[in-house]
Amino acid sequence: MAEAKKKRGESSTSGGGGIGGRGESVVTDCGRQKSTCGYCKSGARTSISHGLWPQSLTVDDYQALIDRGWRRSGCYLYKPDMEKTCCPSYTIRLKASEFVPSKEQIRVSKRMQRFLDGTLDVKKTNNGESCNIATESPVVDGGGKDETDQFMHFLSEQINNSVQVCMKSGEFPSDMQLPKASIKRVVPAKRNLQADKSEELIFSCSIAFQISATLRRLKKDFQHTESSELSPTTISEILASHSKQTAEVRGLSVRACNGHINFYSFTKQSDLIDPRRSIISKTAPTTNISNERPLKRSCGGRESQRHRFEIRLKQSSFDYEEYSLYKKYQLTVHNDTPDDVTESSYKRFLVDTPLTYIPPNDNNAAVPPCGFGSFHQQYLVDGKLIAVGVVDILPKCLSSKYLFWDPDFAFLSLGKFSALQEIKWVNESQLRCPSLQYYYLGYYIHSCIKMRYKAAYRPSELLCPSRYQWVPYDISKPLLDRKKYVILSDYATSQNGESLLLNVLDSHMEDQENEATNDVLVNEDEMAEFDSDFSDDESDESDSETNGADVSNVLIGVSANVRRRYKDLRHAFDQSQRKFVESQIQRYVRAVGTELSEKMVYSLA
Repeated sequence: MAEAKKKRGESSTSGGGGIGGRGESVVTDCGRQKSTCGYCKSGARTSISHGLWPQSLTVDDYQALIDRGWRRSGCYLYKPDMEKTCCPSYTIRLKASEFVPSKEQIRVSKRMQRFLDGTLDVKKTNNGESCNIATESPVVDGGGKDETDQFMHFLSEQINNSVQVCMKSGEFPSDMQLPKASIKRVVPAKRNLQADKSEELIFSCSIAFQISATLRRLKKDFQHTESSELSPTTISEILASHSKQTAEVRGLSVRACNGHINFYSFTKQSDLIDPRRSIISKTAPTTNISNERPLKRSCGGRESQRHRFEIRLKQSSFDYEEYSLYKKYQLTVHNDTPDDVTESSYKRFLVDTPLTYIPPNDNNAAVPPCGFGSFHQQYLVDGKLIAVGVVDILPKCLSSKYLFWDPDFAFLSLGKFSALQEIKWVNESQLRCPSLQYYYLGYYIHSCIKMRYKAAYRPSELLCPSRYQWVPYDISKPLLDRKKYVILSDYATSQNGESLLLNVLDSHMEDQENEATNDVLVNEDEMAEFDSDFSDDESDESDSETNGADVSNVLIGVSANVRRRYKDLRHAFDQSQRKFVESQIQRYVRAVGTELSEKMVYSLA
């Protein structure tokens, strides 16, 4: 430990640091910035943030920065001053493997598949917008024994996932091991029991009785426990509500009945859905990425499919076809003027990036096949570009930055569809890169109703703006309903936190009602920052806000290739200079944290 501290304190005369030779981050501190707000449209410069201009930025350091509430717009990094800004912006993410699609999200994926199959009836309304009318046959029980066993195992895992979600949200106790679910197939003689005439009872699960018994034993063994009594009926109703969406996409309905979780078929057809089917049915093999030869995924793959659909992932670079689509999107959807949508502004906003690209390495399982860095994910139908998602792929996550799409294809809800594809990509990439587990949706702004759609991707978490801990959205929402700025981790760890969850289920219903309006608004938070009336450095910070941070080991960039710890440079300044320099560095340390300040290079320029 002593040796490590000694090495950290030694002077360096060359660059090229970082994890595994991934380079180094060199940043210039811009200090506090004020701008007009694109969310509340107050007209005044009420949006307050801290800014950095990086000359270079490693993917590891940017991952650490976004886990402290930072975000990038082009090459500029900013972090809202959560206590003082008009619209506090909370970083939001979800663990891709735990994602449970909502009814609307399921409808979006089905609608795309029907469009590709040619069975989607697309018509024009009087105002020129597209609408669709289509029907889809449900899928029910009746496959072979192996397929049925696989499907039963799939349903069991979905219920287990729902139990975990309930434990995290506080609906179930989180400090104990609960039993695992086991789906049973109902014998044909009993399939019409407690079922409507048009239904058959196919599967049933009694996990609610086992969980209730476990909770009763806990209460008996530990008399001081405050866990409330949960009956099998209550538990089954909770789990049935969580399983409803997953069942419906498989052509089943689910209901709680006397403590049992029952799955019913809508019809008596004979096809059992493949439990391994993903939102888009097939994915072609991938190859190494480059600007000339992007990674491709051929989706759909049915012989009868009328439209060919591809997803291509390429490194961030200027592409005139992408720019033309971006211009069409901004003029049509956001009502921008042509003078506002120039090639240079497009490049600054969505092409330029400070991130150092890390290529894939066959010998390094910690890097996905595309590498790490900034990318454009293209969506094509019959060779025509219909949407582009701008994303950063980092060691722990895919961070969604912006999406623009062809207004002629608005009927496909490409905002939701692209989010589902990005979540799917994270799940697939974990096979090669196990650390890559999360999907970051940017900022969640509870005070801005049109931005609440992001919480529809469940189960999500919000970043506490003080301790930088992740707090379940279902705990955060009731708090944010009362106050715009909240130190979320105070309540996540509170012994009385259960009382904050009384409105969780109602909140979930409200989120789903709001979700249907999000297609035009996807990633609009980035645009709000981009359109801001940005000001120069504000020097209105009080001394109390910058004092207290230890600056001794902050890494300083003296020149292009010379690095020194501040403690080795302190003698170079006279007393008045030292006071000013240290106040600036302390402000920087408070913004990025001690660990990053000793790792990234702080440019005195």
